[in-house]
Amino acid sequence: MTPPRPAVRRARAAFTLVEVLAALLFMAIVIPVAVDGLRLANLAGQVGQRKAAAARIAERMLNELIVTGQLRGATQNGVVQEGAQQYHWSMRSEPWSQDAMQLITVQVIFPVQGRDYDVRLSTLVDNSTQ
Repeated sequence: MTPPRPAVRRARAAFTLVEVLAALLFMAIVIPVAVDGLRLANLAGQVGQRKAAAARIAERMLNELIVTGQLRGATQNGVVQEGAQQYHWSMRSEPWSQDAMQLITVQVIFPVQGRDYDVRLSTLVDNSTQ
């Protein structure tokens, strides 16, 4: 007869309380940083898209004002609707310090996530051709 074997205890695979707490602490640090990074990336993407649209609007308004000869007034402004977004534009005309030229500046203002951003486009126009 063989002698009886001592009972072998099987170790159970599980996490200890310290390991669980360490993982929770790590997640408490990493998740807010990752969410803030995603928010900043979203903001940068929206600003980039709307800035490109604002630049197109500024160029279009500047060309339209020059072609139609509406540069005589000191300032003009308006609103352009593109999709669901509104872009407020204003044109400012001021004399250039050299020669007989005018500095024409079109500024387009647009909001992104509660904050206003702007794009400015300027050119010189010869007064003698107007």
